[in-house]
Amino acid sequence: MQNLTPAEARERFRAGLVTPTAGWCAGFTQANLIALPRDLAWDFLLFAQRNPQPCPVLDVLEPGEFGGPILDGDVRTDIPLYRIYHDGVQVAETPDAREFWRDDLVAFLVGCSFTFERALLAAGVPVRHVEEGRNVPMYRTSRRCRGAGALGGPMVVSMRPVPEHLVDTAIAVTARYPSVHGAPVHVGDPGELGIADLAAPDYGDAVTVREGEVPVFWGCGVTPQAAVVESRPSLAIAHAPGHMLITDAHDADYLVGPEPLVGAN
Repeated sequence: MQNLTPAEARERFRAGLVTPTAGWCAGFTQANLIALPRDLAWDFLLFAQRNPQPCPVLDVLEPGEFGGPILDGDVRTDIPLYRIYHDGVQVAETPDAREFWRDDLVAFLVGCSFTFERALLAAGVPVRHVEEGRNVPMYRTSRRCRGAGALGGPMVVSMRPVPEHLVDTAIAVTARYPSVHGAPVHVGDPGELGIADLAAPDYGDAVTVREGEVPVFWGCGVTPQAAVVESRPSLAIAHAPGHMLITDAHDADYLVGPEPLVGAN
């Protein structure tokens, strides 16, 4: 699936394929989706501005719009799986969100850490969920986001086990992608984030943490969904965690500095 174009991948998803998207369409940027009623759009923009690591906004569509500059497609159909929330409660999980769409919804495309995984691999840092064919593990933390208007909630993080001698490399590589979560928010003891058990993620799948590896945590674009659950807006449409919107933007568009050398350590 790495060699598919974004348009080819989105066509498969529109046809009903449901799958996590890590490793798909190499070199193209994947995004989280959160669509909220127009009267909450400003609150969410402020929430994202105040919490840029978990909520880096790549684009905002006009109310009711389905596509934009980085997406020659339809946010209602081109994601493998959606979650629908009414008053903060998940009421459906569906591969097609058109039934639930409203003309007053504003779609936000939020950066995804899948964007920097190819750079991690090029630097010799393993990406375990890709190795094991699993969804990335994600956890709600005890770390609070800074609230904005009607929106507030905990930070969600994704986790990748990194060999101890490569932690500094992983930090340096991902710090060059500030528009897609950037550097880790925490390295080491998950208990400091209020995570009791790495084997029991709140979203996604558990992955193997090998001897000599350190859990490294990045801000995660599922954070808006945690805010939705807590803040209870009348309607929200989001991607199912790990089932991303594959855009037409390139990963290199969000890289600060030159492309990393393949095989660099």
